[in-house]
Amino acid sequence: MHSAMQSPREPQTSPPWRLRRRVLPQHTDHAGVMWHGTYLAWLEEARVEALAAAGLAYADLSAQGLELPVVGLSIDYRQALLHGEWIDLESWVLPRRGVKLPWRSRFLKPDGRVAAEASVELVLVDHVGRNGGQGHRLLRQLPAALAAAVERLQQGPA
Repeated sequence: MHSAMQSPREPQTSPPWRLRRRVLPQHTDHAGVMWHGTYLAWLEEARVEALAAAGLAYADLSAQGLELPVVGLSIDYRQALLHGEWIDLESWVLPRRGVKLPWRSRFLKPDGRVAAEASVELVLVDHVGRNGGQGHRLLRQLPAALAAAVERLQQGPA
């Protein structure tokens, strides 16, 4: 899957957006290892929180009839994340590639080792009913508020 997307290991030039979470019982399987679905939920939480910190609440985007669905996803698991561990999730927004907005993230264990790396690609769509249309319409140009937020996201947190 990496052939279609940039490698999550490519060097990042801006400071990362950070999200810190503890692995709780509801995040794990019966052996106390973090369940794969938790990675996806935390990746989305990290994107939504970074977007808000960059000045645009996802709820405001949705209120305009716009959504940023995931169209590409890859996760490379390296080490298990365990019940009770504090995890730092670092994320970067890379320059747009056509209509795709790529994010790269890594999950760090308490000792700083990389437990997993992820690549996520989003697109901007206008959802059902907006402008009297039917279905979802892919938007090639970002509205001004989103374009400004993406530019701030690419620079990293202040």
